[in-house]
Amino acid sequence: MSESSEATASGGTAGKPNKAGESFAFRERLYASWWTWPLPIAVAVLLAAEVHMGYPGVRAWLPYVVLVPAAVALLLWLSRTTIDITGEELAAGDARLSLRFIADAETVTAAEKRRALGPDLDPAAFIVHRPWVSTAVRIWLDDDNDPTPYWILSTRRPEELVTALTSSSGPHGAANTPQQQ
Repeated sequence: MSESSEATASGGTAGKPNKAGESFAFRERLYASWWTWPLPIAVAVLLAAEVHMGYPGVRAWLPYVVLVPAAVALLLWLSRTTIDITGEELAAGDARLSLRFIADAETVTAAEKRRALGPDLDPAAFIVHRPWVSTAVRIWLDDDNDPTPYWILSTRRPEELVTALTSSSGPHGAANTPQQQ
């Protein structure tokens, strides 16, 4: 697959303008993976079949009409999270962070993610975690007024996100890398 088709397949549209005319330095939508779809839909069909067996007639098809679209809506709702870098701001879901407060960013591999979200996790950290995305990025912050030491964001393209963050964050860059304990 080419680089542009990979970006599109994983939800990326870096460099494309949004409705307000801003250009994204990085954009990714954290779609639910294909393997997350069968289970909720199968559960919805099984529940509808249970009701169907107990109520003959017109009421028999009603659970299928309600439960299967509800399962699909749930999966689409889980896929709504985006990570955007526009101008001077990082947006992860509903949260916003000015790029001037970013000290450093590092990739968290699939093997390191369990530890980063478990024993090594600071309780004050901000997390956007999606279990169907295996890699993440840890963004160290440099803001004396904010008790949040870092953000952890799930992403399928961690190298691209780190590159976009470090090139967009300006003078802070890697010079202010926090000391690890």
